[in-house]
Amino acid sequence: MDIFSKIAAGEIPSYKCAENDEFYAFLDINPLVKGHTLVIPRREVDYIFDMQDDELARYQVFAKRVALAIKKAFPCRKVAQVVLGLEVPHAHIHLIPMQSEADVDFRREKLQLSAEEMQQIANKILQEF
Repeated sequence: MDIFSKIAAGEIPSYKCAENDEFYAFLDINPLVKGHTLVIPRREVDYIFDMQDDELARYQVFAKRVALAIKKAFPCRKVAQVVLGLEVPHAHIHLIPMQSEADVDFRREKLQLSAEEMQQIANKILQEF
């Protein structure tokens, strides 16, 4: 079982933003901006394009609902969707509230937020979901 599967199963703590039977959304522990969220399938699959078409469609619809909740919780111009996926062998989508493209620069310094602040951010998104 990989680290993201353990997070979705509740074996590793996370800051949950949304979930259903197939997918799980939680805050990135090294966020670029407040509200930076990861969306994963509960099923272990390494590459997003290895998913079956119907599963991928449901995944995108779930990610859209999370993105809309993020935008309500953290007003921004848009919520970026980024798929990188080299560091963890489990498909995941980064949803990042952005005012400009600079907000999606993964080379920039990450935010250092307290556990209390992370929980408040997750709660705001979950409330809007």
